[in-house]
Amino acid sequence: MEPKNTTANTAYMGFTNSACPFMPCHQGVEREFNCLFCYCPLSAYECPGPYKVLVDRNGITRKDCSACTLPHNGYKRSWNFIQRWLEKPRRWDGSEQDPSRIKDADSLP
Repeated sequence: MEPKNTTANTAYMGFTNSACPFMPCHQGVEREFNCLFCYCPLSAYECPGPYKVLVDRNGITRKDCSACTLPHNGYKRSWNFIQRWLEKPRRWDGSEQDPSRIKDADSLP
């Protein structure tokens, strides 16, 4: 098997499940909708995607990332976004997001 960084085949970067009953789960996705990160691996970490902080009925602080399209907006772009943020993950401390850190899909390389 060829290493991912040397193969021309990029099928591993994403897929679209058009039969999903929740599709489209995020509005505003302009490129191919990537379902690979349906459950975002960054939900427990700091990230630049827009999120709200909620406290559930058990008093646990959680991120609501329903307004975020970063892990879904284009196969290659969303793959690279997740890989970059998982290189040096920083645990989310439960605090509100600093508005100056919020990014949208068009501001990412």
